[in-house]
Parts: sequence; C-alpha cells; structure tokens
Amino acid sequence: MDDCFDALEARDPAEREAALLVALSAQIAHAQRSSPAYTELLADVDPGAITSRAALAQVPLTRKSSLAAAQAARRALRLGGFAAGMPRRIFQSPGPLYEPEPDADALDPWRLARAMHAAGIRAGQLVHVGFSYHLTPAGAMVEGGLRAIGAASFPGGTGNTDQQLQAMLDLQPQAYAGTPSLLRILLDKAAEAGHPLPGLKHALVSGEACPPPLVAWFAARGVQVSQCYATADLGLIAYETAARDGLVVDEGVLVEIVRPGSGDPLPDGQVGEVVVTTLSPGYPLIRFATGDLSAVMPGTSPCGRTNQRLRGWLGRADQSAKVRGMFVHAGQVADIVKRYPELLRARLVVSGELAQDQVQLQVEAMPLDAAAFVESLMQTARELTKLRVEVVLLPSGSLPNDGQLIEDRR
Repeated sequence: MDDCFDALEARDPAEREAALLVALSAQIAHAQRSSPAYTELLADVDPGAITSRAALAQVPLTRKSSLAAAQAARRALRLGGFAAGMPRRIFQSPGPLYEPEPDADALDPWRLARAMHAAGIRAGQLVHVGFSYHLTPAGAMVEGGLRAIGAASFPGGTGNTDQQLQAMLDLQPQAYAGTPSLLRILLDKAAEAGHPLPGLKHALVSGEACPPPLVAWFAARGVQVSQCYATADLGLIAYETAARDGLVVDEGVLVEIVRPGSGDPLPDGQVGEVVVTTLSPGYPLIRFATGDLSAVMPGTSPCGRTNQRLRGWLGRADQSAKVRGMFVHAGQVADIVKRYPELLRARLVVSGELAQDQVQLQVEAMPLDAAAFVESLMQTARELTKLRVEVVLLPSGSLPNDGQLIEDRR
C-alpha cells in the first residue's frame, strides 16, 4: 500500500462526503458574503439547503468565459468581482485571464503537496522545477507544495536548457516538477553529453499529455514519472499514485461529471465535463466548469486512498460546429436530450462536403411509437438549432461513451 500524505486520504468515503457537504454549504455562504460576483450569481441560493450533490446540481455553473467577461466588463471590481478579499499575488493566463493566489494565508495555496508526495517527493530533497515563473502561476504553484513537504527547489523555468542541464549536473536533484517535454529534452541532452543524472528518481509532470509510451521512456532512464491534473483557477484537482490506476481526486475540492453543454450530473463511468467546486477561501469558485472531459472510475485505488478517481483527460467538452452558416453548440444538443428523458445518449453528426452539409441526430432510444418520436425530435431539433436534421434511432450501447455531443466528419 502506498503511504498517504495524511489521514484524510484514507478516510471512509461516507465520512469524507459528509465533511465535504458541510464545507460546501459554508463555502457557498462565504462566496455570497465575500465575492461581489457570487453575491449576484447565487442570490437565489440558500446555502443551508445545499446538503447533497443533487441540491448542488441546481446551482448554476460558472465558466471560464464568465470570468474573462466579468474581468473585462467590471474593471472597477478586482478580478471581475470573483475574488474574496485582496489576494497576495495575481497572475495572468492567455486570454488574458487574471487569476489570484487562492489563499494568501496558506503554506500551499494550490494544494500541490499531495500530488508531490504521491509522486515520491519527500522532505530534504532538491527538486528541479521546469514550470514557468513568468506571468503564469505554475512555478508558484509548485513552490507552495514543496514548502509544505519541506523540499528545496531550483527554479529552472522553461527556457535556457543548456544552463538548466548544467545546474542539474552540478546540483544533482532527486526529483523534477514541470512539463514532460522539457524533462525529455534535459534527459536527452544529458545522455548526448555523456553525463547521466543517476540521482534523478522521481518526477511530477503536468501541463501536457504524458502517454504511457512516454512514461515508459522515462522509466527506462530511471525516472518514475507521475502526472497531476491542476489548473491556475482551481489548484490541484486530481493526481496519480503509485497504483497507476486513474487520478485520485484531491481532498480540497468537490468534483462532478456533467453532461457537456449542461449542468446535469452523469452517473459514474459516463464521460462528461469536469465541474469543480473549491474550498479555497480567497477564490471560492462554485461549480466551475473546466471544459475538460473525464469520467469517475468505479471503486477505490489499490494504493489505499479512498477518494473518487478520474480516468484522466479525455478531451474537451466545449464542442461546436458551423453548419449551413450557423454555429451549433453542445449545449443545444444537451437541451434536446433534457426534453426527452427516454434518451440515453445523443450525438449530432455533421458530414458532407462542398457546402452540402448533412446533419443527423443519432439517439439511443427504443420508443413504442417510433414515427411520432422521430417527428417530435426533428421539430425540437429545428426549434433549438434552427437546422433540419435527420433523426436516426439506435439501440442502447451504440454510441461511444466519450462525452461527444457533436461529431464533425467533414
């Protein structure tokens, strides 16, 4: 059994869920009091009534586009009114989108320590950090986790690979935290120069895909690589453990998987959009839709941690296509599904070429009156998308479980 960062990771799932729901109600009340944006957005929400995940599902989503729009339109309010109080530092992501350090009083504001511990990083080690320290918060996020663990850092950043390699040869770090692509470049350069890095044993990577063949490539060179799922807005969401069996959800967030284009929760195993509520006091994002696709895995991790597990990043949920001169979005397809409880899955398939777009609405359903059902679906689809569509009925299990509501085959 992998050793846990603390006792919270091995809690009884029912105990964790009860604690999360108590904290959730308090966090919503805090957001209403302290964040001008949430004072408006959650005006009709009674925090005391949010005592279950079903109740949470009635709370409106917050999207990244909402943050950017609020920051642009409400410059008099710091960060569009979403921050609660004065942050210690503010960073910038492409867009531009500005993000605060979520908890100015915390040693590890983005909660990266759990992921680092699971990756094998320990107190007293030196960690070469290959994330950016300029504008974006990635380097600062890692530094907080290292402080909480008691590890030291070399802030390498993302460029100057010759200088970074020289530092690694001189300092012989035991671990690395950064993008997998930079780690590969550094290891390749070290091999070319005939100077191996025998002390480098562990790495925590994020920000890019690190598929199994690349993980194996690192392992063949003596580096055990673990991945984590974290964002500047939310901090750590989930992290890999020694079990190599999905990503364990962090103890400081509540994660839902919802149907893309809607806020409707999906059953475990179904691929949908990752929606996260944080418990950070400085940036209390409530039902924040990440735009990423994933699914909750059944059971618990063999490593001994008992929280939910995610399958990892499975694509983007913000799907759209331009059809016959008009945009159609995943939310419109989700609205169709919502009107027909008997629909198991639906997918809008766009095909054709040379301005001859063909549109099919493929649905998993076996109605008693197929003709009437198809006619009703065609009318609803035209009402919601302004498109004439062909409806195709399919038996259960015909459409893949990949979270895709729009497939553009053109």
